[in-house]
Amino acid sequence: QVQLAESGGDLVQPGGSLKLSCVASENPFTSRLPVMGWYRQAPGQQRELVATRTRNGVTKFADFVKGRFTITSAPLKGSIYLQMTDLKPEDTANYFCYAKTYAGIENWGPGTQVTVSS
Repeated sequence: QVQLAESGGDLVQPGGSLKLSCVASENPFTSRLPVMGWYRQAPGQQRELVATRTRNGVTKFADFVKGRFTITSAPLKGSIYLQMTDLKPEDTANYFCYAKTYAGIENWGPGTQVTVSS
């Protein structure tokens, strides 16, 4: 099982920016851990995809991202990041780091809360 730990969630004003971090117990985007990314869940809502990236560099973003968010990584640090800009109140949610192993096993972090409010 892959251990994931998110950080960086905070209260931010509309239009602001935030960078979330996720540290994994294994190096991301390798043959053992080929897919990582981010999901979010707002109160009373289902968990939804934000963005994922594969070891081949294929990135998938949810439609609501619309160019506002970027996934980056620091493999030697076992980390991926979600840079979020132009945040909106509807982006308020608990954000979860996600990792899928080569065997197809999905792993989740405990989440980090992002609140967008004036």
